[in-house]
Amino acid sequence: MNTKRITFTNANGMRLAARLELPDDERPVAYAIFAHCFTCSKNIKAAVNITRAMSSRRIAVLRFDFTGLGESEGDFADTTFSSQVSDLVAAARFLEREYEAPRLLVGHSLGGSAVLVAAAEIPSAAAVATIAAPYSPSHLRRLLGKSADEAERQGEATVNLGGSDFTIRKSLLDDLEAQRPAETLAHLQGALLVLHSPADGMVKIDNATQIFQAAHHPKSFVSLGSADHLLSEAADSQYAGEVIASWASRYLETADVQPMAQPEFQASDNRVTARTGAEGFRTEIFANGFSLTADEPVSYGGSNEGPSPYEYVMAGLAACTSMTVQMYARRKGWPLVDALVRLSHHKIHAEDCRDCESQDRRIDKFVRELELIGDLDQEQRLKLLEIAEKCPVHRTLTSEIRVETTLKENPAEG
Repeated sequence: MNTKRITFTNANGMRLAARLELPDDERPVAYAIFAHCFTCSKNIKAAVNITRAMSSRRIAVLRFDFTGLGESEGDFADTTFSSQVSDLVAAARFLEREYEAPRLLVGHSLGGSAVLVAAAEIPSAAAVATIAAPYSPSHLRRLLGKSADEAERQGEATVNLGGSDFTIRKSLLDDLEAQRPAETLAHLQGALLVLHSPADGMVKIDNATQIFQAAHHPKSFVSLGSADHLLSEAADSQYAGEVIASWASRYLETADVQPMAQPEFQASDNRVTARTGAEGFRTEIFANGFSLTADEPVSYGGSNEGPSPYEYVMAGLAACTSMTVQMYARRKGWPLVDALVRLSHHKIHAEDCRDCESQDRRIDKFVRELELIGDLDQEQRLKLLEIAEKCPVHRTLTSEIRVETTLKENPAEG
């Protein structure tokens, strides 16, 4: 994905560090904000995977470090639940000022509770999605255990979470207890999606039930299966991001109440972009504004989350063949109902190829089967078989091909 490093200022003048995940062509259909879990950061793996999965579906997502966390300024001990809500509102105003007002809010764990409250102050938000969120923010107090008791008595305490020490103050606990989740959900505007795992041992799934029951329609619930609270498995966080993006497309409408649509592209700009990350071979592809995913089988070090590059080549040849055959039949007025193409790919020795000039190397062989469904006579079928050999992709693959590669310099991070 195309990630921009940016900062914005919160209500107290603190600079908050953020990343904006954009489609590679930087032409999103909508903007969203992602709120991470308590004491986490914008760079937790689940946050990265979720926002990038959403970006691959053309939703630009801003993820940022709350005050005093990660790369953001401020002292975490001074923060409260309400201050995190305020940070979310500041993020929304930044997007509205510099890009476009956010229409989707997504929050993980306590971040889910925060986006539910922040939605009331972000009028552009048409949809909210929560992931493993507690029904009441005060749920956090129980998780803090003895540290919360100490903060109640002494005003502050140190809590160790995820191997790091954090200072919490009584003001945080008081603010958590002051929240009124039933009222928040009763007044929530727009659509709601609740994602939760029955296996979540930190925030039980009963919380999802309470959130769902307290909210008005439109609302949806999706189970995250065996996922843990932090969505530690990459497949779980990627799935969550893909589900959110797919669900949100129904609600992210433009100002003139038109369904979310792909942006228009110039026919002359037929570039395809592909990006493969540092782990595995999952590759995000943009082709003429459409998002695709490529991968390799597990046996080749991939995670088998999409077709392989060769399978995409076959898909292009198969699609071109069936289109070309159907186009010819329509022009002739022939009763071709369906044109089916099945392809397989093999590596063979050139010595097995009668038409190959060189006999000492391996070549690629595509085996193509054409099935024509319709009331066609034998002459028509043979003519369509001949036409199949003339599809543009077939001609490209069987002609001389030149690939020119240049190296683009990396722009300096802003």
